[in-house]
Amino acid sequence: MLNIKVTRTTSPKKKPEGELGFGKIFTDHMFEMTYTKNQGWHDAKIKPFSNLSLSPATVIFHYGQEIFEGLKAYKDESGKCYLFRPDMNARRMNTSAKRLCMPEIPEEDFIQAVAELVKTDRDWIPTNPGTSLYIRPFMIATEEFLGVAPSNEYKFMIILSPSGAYYKDGLNPVKIWIEDEYVRAVRGGTGFTKTGANYAIGLAGQEKAHADGYSQVLWLDGIERKYVEEVGAMNIFFVIDGKVVTPLLNGSILPGVTRNTVLALCNSWGYPVEERKISAEELLTAQKNGKLEEVFGTGTAAVISPVGTLRFQDEVLTVGDGKIGTLSQKLYDTVTGIQLGTCEDPFNWRMEI
Repeated sequence: MLNIKVTRTTSPKKKPEGELGFGKIFTDHMFEMTYTKNQGWHDAKIKPFSNLSLSPATVIFHYGQEIFEGLKAYKDESGKCYLFRPDMNARRMNTSAKRLCMPEIPEEDFIQAVAELVKTDRDWIPTNPGTSLYIRPFMIATEEFLGVAPSNEYKFMIILSPSGAYYKDGLNPVKIWIEDEYVRAVRGGTGFTKTGANYAIGLAGQEKAHADGYSQVLWLDGIERKYVEEVGAMNIFFVIDGKVVTPLLNGSILPGVTRNTVLALCNSWGYPVEERKISAEELLTAQKNGKLEEVFGTGTAAVISPVGTLRFQDEVLTVGDGKIGTLSQKLYDTVTGIQLGTCEDPFNWRMEI
């Protein structure tokens, strides 16, 4: 168990009013813990939110040893605070750490650090519909040297951001561009981790999509350029001829917490579920045959994001009637209901703090 020193700010910020946006406002405090090769993890503390001071020679700037996570905190109608499946985030962060040759954090320490920081800034948890307190744990290499080798020093930090809906248009269906020029990840690489490079490498495709009026990019596999894998900030699901289908985790796809949640719910409700390869051509055929019933993305930020339009090369596919599908709506209502404490939690996913 961590011995966390708490230093409270003497200059609390004014709480935001009106539109929150996403990831633009930050709370009064942050968590920080230091790792050195000889001592391991030590000096855990909650302190006032502040800037970092790092040498220009710090490893993170030159060799990219960085990983992060994303989860949320919620308040129910009685004012109780909850996290949603933080154990999965703790586990996934360690998976990322192993791949990037960074030190792991005991799962119980990760969860304790998140919980203690949220309790410190619990007054920042928004309660308007569609809002939450976004939690960003991250780790960076902090040793000062120029050389291609794992750092011997790291910082693990957590910051908090009261946030509104990830998409400004809310739960309205989005337009997705299937990218066939650039590649995001390949098996054996870092596609299954949450590291900043995975997102930086996707910006070129995202810019192409935005220029043509599309919200996000759906990436194809990096070898055959044939099978769909994931959206830039989400996993992807299809309802094809009554079956719920999602790409099989293959080492280049992030194992999303919300993805896992949706699979568990669909299985419990008796929906036929398939995790397998899905080609862009299969989607074109399914749409032309009237069998592509729904498409939706899943992720911590957006929860469920219905897709109304898919574009692949010169083909533009309208999904269903262009509106949110029945299953997409049911999943959104159920997941957010569990998170907010308004729905039964049969899987014990909600953690009170």
